[in-house]
Parts: sequence; C-alpha cells; structure tokens
Amino acid sequence: VQLQASGGGLVQAGGSVRLSCAAPRSITSVFSPLTISWYRQAPGKQRELVAAITSARSTNYADSVKGRFTISRDNSRKKVFLQMNSLEPEDTAVYYCAATSRTYSSHTEEYDYWGQGTLVTVSS
Repeated sequence: VQLQASGGGLVQAGGSVRLSCAAPRSITSVFSPLTISWYRQAPGKQRELVAAITSARSTNYADSVKGRFTISRDNSRKKVFLQMNSLEPEDTAVYYCAATSRTYSSHTEEYDYWGQGTLVTVSS
C-alpha cells in the first residue's frame, strides 16, 4: 500500500511549490486518525523529517523550514499538502509523505505507509 505523492518539479530559488499526498482507496477509511509527515532525502544525505500533522491538526516543523513551509490536511479528500515558499537550493531533495498511527514520530520505522517520493529541484 503506497501513498501517492505529487507536485514536485524544478523551481527557482525564492519560488514556491505545493506538494500533495493522497491516500489510496485501501486506507481511506483509516486516514483521518493517522499522523501524516513529509520527509525529504537529498543526494548523499539521510532522510529527514520536514513536517508533520496529527489528526487534531497539530503541526511540527524542522527548524530549517519553519516560517517557509506549511503542512495542512483535508480529511474529506484524504489528502495532505505541503506548501513550500521561499525555496532555497538546500531544499532540493526527493520528498516523501508517510503515515503513522502514532500521534507523532520522527522514526521512519514507525511509519506504516509511504509514498513513492516526488523530486523538488531548486535552482540558484
């Protein structure tokens, strides 16, 4: 079972991109209680947690993206979004969405579902 991540592409520094993460039909009935997170992995680096949103819509962000990225969810459409503004070349990475039944987790092994990843490239 895979989440469906989309919205990546090439953008200039200072620009914006909006990523979407959709739940497949097989888990739509359990989507609302899940915490959804966005991770990213740059070439040669470890996967890092970027943002997370709980079922109660509490949010958490990595220090590097605070004030620039916003995570939101639409439970009626079974989707989570990551609005990325003021993008920097350092934001270049493959972005993954993931879902966990835990209230919050920064451990990848505690996530039950993952998306296939969408590439965001920020040019200087």
